[in-house]
Amino acid sequence: MAEKQLDDLFLDTLKDIYYAERQILKALPKMAKAATSPELKAGFEQHQAETEGQVERLQQIFELLGKPARGKTCDAILGIIEEGKEIMDEYKGTAALDAGLVSAAQAVEHYEIARYGTLATWAKQLGHTEALNLLLETLKEEEATDQKLSQLAKSSANVKAAA
Repeated sequence: MAEKQLDDLFLDTLKDIYYAERQILKALPKMAKAATSPELKAGFEQHQAETEGQVERLQQIFELLGKPARGKTCDAILGIIEEGKEIMDEYKGTAALDAGLVSAAQAVEHYEIARYGTLATWAKQLGHTEALNLLLETLKEEEATDQKLSQLAKSSANVKAAA
């Protein structure tokens, strides 16, 4: 068996985040429907459109590498999404629901930020300049979404939950 290299790890991690993004696309409409705040609902809907673009960028990266766009089961994102479902079930109809949804969404964002940051570092190391630019574009979006969620939590969701 050939020794695994950074290229292999890069591709495996790309498959992981591709799977994760596709799972997130399925979860976002449910989160938008569950949100009580119009701002949070709109944020989830906006991020769904953004995520569709991120999936397209990942498909471009697979194409650049000459590889099929295939996902690899990501247990981490499945666990994070499951926690979000539990929050939706356990806090439905409560003032704390939106704060819980923000928390669940930020767990997703932090996972994505970690993955895209790592992939960008590896793409640079491997000389995948076009892939690097696409990954950095997505990373910037994920960081902006995390900031918006933090602002929403501080300005309304957490305040409402504590009242």
